[in-house]
Amino acid sequence: MLESVTSKGVDFLRRQHRAFKVNIYRNLISKFSIGLTQQYQSIYVSALGAGAMELGLVSSVGGVASTLLTVPVGWLADRYGIRRMLITGLGVLLMSFVAFGLAPSWQWGGLAMGLFTMGFSFSMVVCPMICGHTLRSEERVTGMQLCDTVTALPRLVAPVVAAYLITSFGGMNAAGMRPLFWISAASMLVALAIVYLWLPNPIEPSREGGSILQGFGAVFREGTMVTRWIVYTMISTVPMSLAFYIPYYAKVVKGADPYVIGLMDSAYWASSVFLALPVGVLADRYGRKRMVALLTPFYCLALVLLVVSPNDVVLILAGLLNGFFMLGAITQAAIGLELVPREMLGSWNGLNSLSRGLVSIAAPVIGGLIWASLGPEYIFYFLIATQAVKLGILWTIPSSVTRG
Repeated sequence: MLESVTSKGVDFLRRQHRAFKVNIYRNLISKFSIGLTQQYQSIYVSALGAGAMELGLVSSVGGVASTLLTVPVGWLADRYGIRRMLITGLGVLLMSFVAFGLAPSWQWGGLAMGLFTMGFSFSMVVCPMICGHTLRSEERVTGMQLCDTVTALPRLVAPVVAAYLITSFGGMNAAGMRPLFWISAASMLVALAIVYLWLPNPIEPSREGGSILQGFGAVFREGTMVTRWIVYTMISTVPMSLAFYIPYYAKVVKGADPYVIGLMDSAYWASSVFLALPVGVLADRYGRKRMVALLTPFYCLALVLLVVSPNDVVLILAGLLNGFFMLGAITQAAIGLELVPREMLGSWNGLNSLSRGLVSIAAPVIGGLIWASLGPEYIFYFLIATQAVKLGILWTIPSSVTRG
């Protein structure tokens, strides 16, 4: 059976557009680069002197910058090319790792977190556009989940490599974590070179059409259930905006060491490696809305386990189940690509980026206030409540729109 699935995956890749395949190669490198450090960013900034409130503040400031700069990315990608915007995003990520490596204080570390958020947001806008322009509608979830399966492999090993390096460099303190960011910077430079040398534009850019606001207006006029989906996207973004509290909570409250935090992240990505392709096939065959509804409770269970965990094994299990959020996110992203005409994907992704950006500004501050006033565990209860609201909204969208 495994051989059959692998064979089908290889055949699927062979018939795809070159841009889709090169983007997979790029993702392999960039995800390793990100995987080395992402789960340690909040811990690193706290080692430079930040507390829970300061972490929320710097994340919100990063959200402001990210929102202002990434809103026009989709529109610019339509006009000047997806390739150029992807190069810009990777360049910002490279600068963020350099800033982390140089950071002498938590304020400087906060600036680096802001740059990272901006660069990551760039890729979140542009990467789905490559899939949207190169994959057929009826196999889009399968293709996106296949991409996620293949490119998640480096993230299985990167956190464990990071834990070993941190231990070798002196432990979970600023000096012990700092070298990781320089390694990430070098890896991101390789990813940038791959895009620059080999990625073609999946669709030729066109400078015809109106302003960015006119593009947004056209999305609302010609799209399907656009307003409802934007609200859904905003609620779905809350867990991503508060995800940095998970490793911070594991270290500060549960006493996790670098290896446990690394294994939590590896387990998270193991979900994608082993389940992404089956989830994609099942979603395309039996319904995307049903699949999101099936996956979400596992994510909620992960949050409960994180709070009640009595030992490191349960923390790692929570990391594994936390990965179900990503499986659901990719599936719902495929739904979003169906709601507007293909030529409007740039403006549509820019509009979604705006909605995500607004949440990324407010959510970290709310999280910091919850941590300080109610207690750390209430952040995760709050996240569970957002998932219930999310599913309620999803259920009001007809299956004819979500493809089941």
